[in-house]
Amino acid sequence: EGRQTANGPGATMPLRLLAWFLILVNLMEDVGSRQQPSRVRRQGRMNPNVSQPCPGGCATCSEYNGCLTCKPRLFFFLERIGMRQIGVCLTSCPSGYYGTRFPEPTACTKCKADCEACFNNNFCTKCKNGFYLHLGKCLENCPEWLEPNNYTMECNDIVHCKTSEWSPWSSCTKNGKTCGFKRGNETRIREVLQLPSTKGSPCLHTNETRKCIVKRKKCQRGGKVTGKRDREERRKKTKGDESKEITQENRGRESRRQNSEQRENKNKMQLKKRRMQDKQQKLHTITISTVH
Repeated sequence: EGRQTANGPGATMPLRLLAWFLILVNLMEDVGSRQQPSRVRRQGRMNPNVSQPCPGGCATCSEYNGCLTCKPRLFFFLERIGMRQIGVCLTSCPSGYYGTRFPEPTACTKCKADCEACFNNNFCTKCKNGFYLHLGKCLENCPEWLEPNNYTMECNDIVHCKTSEWSPWSSCTKNGKTCGFKRGNETRIREVLQLPSTKGSPCLHTNETRKCIVKRKKCQRGGKVTGKRDREERRKKTKGDESKEITQENRGRESRRQNSEQRENKNKMQLKKRRMQDKQQKLHTITISTVH
């Protein structure tokens, strides 16, 4: 009975406490294993010594400022995003900037205020609105020996009209004819080789006419004007042509009349033949009825 009392309810208490202790330790280890990755991530974000991959082209960088230095042959450029400026590395600078390689480091530098695009700080390639480009400079007004081009916004040279030499004088003519007159006109022309610019000298006249005197001569056959004999021959030829036309017309009429008569005779013969056939048919019918 004494052993039963010693091994009774009082002896089970330490075992229960041990079991609860082991359960508590397991729970603490489980919670600790779940929280450990987030701690590592927080430590990685906050720890500046942890290396992060840089964007393409960057030699060194930071998480907040982007690229700090660039790889060779690339230009460093501060790109504004909202209120922040992020460093990026580019193969060529954007419009309004030019690339500098010396002294180091290579970077994109802003053009002058009146330049929209430039080759360097002293040479513009395109000006902003209201300025004219001349020898790499942006001017409000072109020099007096130049003229502004409002299409290309450049100062261009003044171009004057340029023409060819005068052609030889033409033959003496009158109303488009070269015969049958004594006094006429002769002309010469020249071509425009270069049109003038706005301030250039304009083109002068490109044709000239002057009076001319020639020895009167009769026009040859086929000319626009002929002599008296030629006119008479032409009248005769015209009458001959008219008579030929009349003869051909009469022949046509005679031929049409003959064809009409032939058609009428043919129709009469066919009608006569048909009547003879009808008559023979009737006689044959009467003969058969009489025999029966």
